[in-house]
Amino acid sequence: MSSSFDFKVTGRDAKARTGLISTPRGEIRTPAFMPVGTAATVKAMLPDSVRATGADILLGNTYHLMLRPTAERIARLGGLHKFMNWDRPILTDSGGFQVMSLAELRKLTERGVTFRSHIDGSKHELTPERSMEIQRLLGSDIVMCFDECPALPAPKDRVAESMALSMRWAQRSRDAFGDRPGHALFGIQQGGTERDLRAESAEALRGIGFDGYAVGGLAVGEGQKTMFEVLDYAPDMLPEDRPRYLMGVGKPDDIVGAVARGIDMMDCVLPSRSGRTGQVFTRHGALNIKNARHQDDPRPLDEACTCPACRSYSRAYLHHVFRAGEMISGMLLTWHNLHYFQELMQGMRDAIAAGRFARFRQDFAAARAQGDIDPL
Repeated sequence: MSSSFDFKVTGRDAKARTGLISTPRGEIRTPAFMPVGTAATVKAMLPDSVRATGADILLGNTYHLMLRPTAERIARLGGLHKFMNWDRPILTDSGGFQVMSLAELRKLTERGVTFRSHIDGSKHELTPERSMEIQRLLGSDIVMCFDECPALPAPKDRVAESMALSMRWAQRSRDAFGDRPGHALFGIQQGGTERDLRAESAEALRGIGFDGYAVGGLAVGEGQKTMFEVLDYAPDMLPEDRPRYLMGVGKPDDIVGAVARGIDMMDCVLPSRSGRTGQVFTRHGALNIKNARHQDDPRPLDEACTCPACRSYSRAYLHHVFRAGEMISGMLLTWHNLHYFQELMQGMRDAIAAGRFARFRQDFAAARAQGDIDPL
């Protein structure tokens, strides 16, 4: 186990990469999918259960934790890892996206953002310096720069203005982060779908210097086709020897397509949120456990899956407990979805290392095209 933050690429297949991020709290195998623990918990899961799915790292949310229970309280109680009983790496986002999407009465200035809490209407200010302070109090292993991200589509001048502000905030984040051995700071590339703005942003970030780099400002309404068009060039603008993180993505086919384009890390609420609402991801695509066709089906969700939901329970049972509103439904379906996502990541890591990632993508697409198992 490393006493510092380090990244090594151990295998390549075209643009796809597999490797290892070393941190004082443990290693992160890449490509990596990070389950989202917004409020210091992955909903419907115990930390040991999340680890059992194969997750090496979780994501925590600065905005939510600063409002409740507050970063200061978490620090007094020993930091986020101890607070939530997760002893492996944690990445925290900067809070900027949630301020823009959730907070009320926002006011954006050069200094930062003032806003009212969506919980109780209390007034707060979030700046690059305050974001770094909150993430330090939480004890995050990987800290994200404070940035601003407009929803897409947006006029180019609006995207350019936002990108330039984010780059100024990136420098302030770097300055405020300081020297913290064993902790990493990631810069965030912005620029929407504009190639020249993406290049300008990447140049600014390289000039500042970060431990890793995120591709931000995607999966915000532009659609998969457009996202992939940007990913065809955006990761290549970032340093080759640092992790590349695509924020807020996504669906299984989004993930496979992103890895094919050189992405090393991803996060999304989708597997846990979908599990609580009855959507299930399998090798053959998504299914809805609410549908009546499952009510007499004795088979598992996915006959090749080894998660507790598939190993011990039928579709008929899972349909029943979901329709009955039983808590075990969200627990089992979330576990299954997170297991599937981590199994997908391991499959890609193995395929890249063996030089057969193109075949992996073909098999992945073919299984999804086949659809769910035949009705009884």
